[in-house]
Amino acid sequence: MAAGLACAGLVHGPAAMAQGGAPAASTSTPPAQLRAYRISPGDELEVYVWGEDKLQRDIKVLPDGTFSFPLVGQVNANNKLPSEVEQEITRGLRSQFRDAVPQVTVSVKTPVGVQFSVAGKVRSPGAFATGRYVNVLEALALAGGPGDFADLGNVRILRKSGNGLTVIKVRLTDIMKGNPSDRDLAGLPQLESGDTVVVP
Repeated sequence: MAAGLACAGLVHGPAAMAQGGAPAASTSTPPAQLRAYRISPGDELEVYVWGEDKLQRDIKVLPDGTFSFPLVGQVNANNKLPSEVEQEITRGLRSQFRDAVPQVTVSVKTPVGVQFSVAGKVRSPGAFATGRYVNVLEALALAGGPGDFADLGNVRILRKSGNGLTVIKVRLTDIMKGNPSDRDLAGLPQLESGDTVVVP
């Protein structure tokens, strides 16, 4: 029940329904761009410590990205890979075992998916959730495309980073005119859960 196997279908599976019932874009992502699923608030996890039935839990990640686990306390799972959470729980259990800590397995049982918002001059602004990672252009498509007078040369991605905010500038002018360069396409950033795309 390795975590990598448990999460593989989340990347390759079809995109989930966007808010409002609109299906997410079905364009396939090249294998080189596939990313392992990172845990989001609201995800339901299965945590298992081998040989310790009392430490088997189905846990829902809280809105702040944390959850509580016996003998360990608060665990921060937000935007982490299941393998990273396994390591954190293992470290927390070390003082409880005389010998080596039994193997810890974390798998995503029920994912909420990648959640992001699109705001500004788009035809259908709002919050969206997909079962896979999407780039900024796909996010714009989910929001109905750019509205009239949208400034596609100054699109911004707002990303929470610790206690601060990171702003990623994106130029989509040439791509939306149907004349993208290889550099334009290669430079399209993928969204992370919690991102907000702003189209001025």
